Amino acid sequence: MDLARILHSQGFGSRAECRALVASGRVRVDGRRCVDWAEQFEAAGLVFSVDGVFWHHREAAYLALHKPGGYECSHRPQHHPSVYSLLPLPLIRRGVEAVGRLDADTTGLLLLSDDGGFVHRYTSPRKLVEKVYELRTRHAVDDGQVEALLAGVTLRDEALPVAAVSCQRLDDRHLRLSVTLGRYHLVKRMLAAVGNRVESLHRVAIGGLVLPPELRVGEWMWLEAVDLERLAAGGSSAATAGGLRHGGHAAMEGAPGSS
Repeated sequence: MDLARILHSQGFGSRAECRALVASGRVRVDGRRCVDWAEQFEAAGLVFSVDGVFWHHREAAYLALHKPGGYECSHRPQHHPSVYSLLPLPLIRRGVEAVGRLDADTTGLLLLSDDGGFVHRYTSPRKLVEKVYELRTRHAVDDGQVEALLAGVTLRDEALPVAAVSCQRLDDRHLRLSVTLGRYHLVKRMLAAVGNRVESLHRVAIGGLVLPPELRVGEWMWLEAVDLERLAAGGSSAATAGGLRHGGHAAMEGAPGSS
């Protein structure tokens, strides 16, 4: 595959823009400056740099982001900055999308991908993928509230009661709770239904994928094959079973915000 076409597939602009990028000497492969956009390379496994930033060729992009508070999961945010502003431009150009949404004030693990099948798999209610949250409440949580959350609460616009898959009281005002549905303000509405209120909400895991403690707020990382296997493994027990290996972005791959 010619170099310009490879760059285009990785989000570095139109074919014409990628040809100009190579012709200007801003692209290197194996440390060698390339100026011929038509030069042929094997795309799989290719490592290249653009303006000194290294990238691995990836057929599809799978990312984890440690979402900060005060960011909207939208390309057209209304009141806060977009989470997409935390990503380098090539990832946005190649069309990565948030896998579900977190409220602007909710923090924690957010997946993004340009693989439509992946996005559907982890947002479809039929897949019953667990999302694990840690939350602070305004009032002390008693045994009756925990039992009600596990038994199921009635919410407006929901035909059936909605139950937590698991609910663990960490202290008087701190819960770890998991759900499989992806509804608007779901956890906040569930706590309101038992007479309490969520003061802060943080997603710590999706399926078997745990937010790694070394991934700082506002940073993103690539998900490698082992990470995707953990994600698919599922189970809320993963939220207490330990961390996730930090993905392969480091200083070698990506752009500001990826290390």
